[in-house]
Amino acid sequence: MGSTTSRILVPFRGTGAGVAELTWAQLGIWQTMRDTGLSMNIGGTVPMPAGTSVSDMETLLRYLVGRHQALRTRLRFEPGGVTRQVVSEVGELTLEVVDTDDDPVAAAEEVRRRYEAEPFAYETEWPVRMGVVRHGGEVTHVVVLYCHVAVDGFGIDAIVRDMAELDPATGTTTAPVPGLTPLELTAKQNTSSGRRQSEKSLRHWEHLLRTIPAERFGWSGDPQTPRYWEITHRSPAMQLAMRLIAHRTGAGVGYVVLAAYAVGLARLTGRSPSVAQLVVSNRFRPGCADSVSQLAQLSICAVDVVDTTFDEVVGRAWTAATNAYMHGHFDPVALTALLERVRADRGDVDFSIIVNDRRSRDGAAEDGELPTRRQLADALPRSTSWWNRKVEVLDAALNISVDAAPDAVDVTICADTHRLAPADIVALALEMERVAVEAAFDPAAPTRVGARSAAPIG
Repeated sequence: MGSTTSRILVPFRGTGAGVAELTWAQLGIWQTMRDTGLSMNIGGTVPMPAGTSVSDMETLLRYLVGRHQALRTRLRFEPGGVTRQVVSEVGELTLEVVDTDDDPVAAAEEVRRRYEAEPFAYETEWPVRMGVVRHGGEVTHVVVLYCHVAVDGFGIDAIVRDMAELDPATGTTTAPVPGLTPLELTAKQNTSSGRRQSEKSLRHWEHLLRTIPAERFGWSGDPQTPRYWEITHRSPAMQLAMRLIAHRTGAGVGYVVLAAYAVGLARLTGRSPSVAQLVVSNRFRPGCADSVSQLAQLSICAVDVVDTTFDEVVGRAWTAATNAYMHGHFDPVALTALLERVRADRGDVDFSIIVNDRRSRDGAAEDGELPTRRQLADALPRSTSWWNRKVEVLDAALNISVDAAPDAVDVTICADTHRLAPADIVALALEMERVAVEAAFDPAAPTRVGARSAAPIG
């Protein structure tokens, strides 16, 4: 009993090669990876239908890497701290095959964890790892992890859509490659219109950085080691409540999430407005919808919650988020220079918060029959919470992710215990649920954050 691993070299050939500076989104994620030491590899495990062969996976891997420039891009580190992307037309990469006599699900999870944890060799390794798990000679799972500099989650979605263009018999396609390539994106951002877009986005950043209160949390009375603690709160009631609010207000559920965070944090810290960085896909820009690339950047927003109703905060969240989305395409080097100027004028401004609703990438309200009061009341006792990882490094002081769960929503909060005590991390998760449930059937539900309690501290 056990597992054995073999490796198959898969040669590929594609169209388009060159050396260029990183795109803005590539540079932004690379700065985060470099500064934190986190791998941030992205991808997952896919159960495969019966009859799938290793040869099928070889064909798919050869097709995808040859077809998409992003998957045959490596980094070059030059003197002076300059990092460039190098796109090649030909090469070969490794397909790993794990044959197991044990549980194939566990074997696939072991491969996924290894791929996720180990940083890519950015100068020499192609930015995709694929492993096939076989049990009893049958392929059961495929594990695919990508370097985050190469693609974001929306880029993976584009890869999945493009698989439909593969002719499995020949391993080729006659369909054109969809979307802009990384080299085309670099050229576009260096045009006069690209520079104007960056300057416009940075004006949005500067306005908020110079007007929001500088402090977000204060300091925790219960700092821990490891420093960052993560909790997941699974709430069937919050899912139902957000559907009701989204239907009533006409806003997407993503804006309800942002509003619940804004009110919940303000209740906890006594500070308003609540500030967040949102993940901007930039897929609405011309040529970007189906681009296999890294396009996501963070953009800042602020939502005031003082002396108003939750429905009003949802509207404010929509406005704030829309402004963030429109200004989420910019040069990170220019942003760093802006931050230095702001810091020289007013000291540190804390905006190290990321809020990311990962359930629905279009922000649309959910369809279906609306929940009743009885269903909401019955759902509330079914909420559960559990602690996850505890780590020394994170990409933000507070990182909130919202994911789909069976008949529920998972709110995962990872925070700096030097800024928010573990008890406060728990309280924030519960408060976000409480805010939504209070407003589920009440369009006049107050935020219960007053001007005095929300006065800036420090």
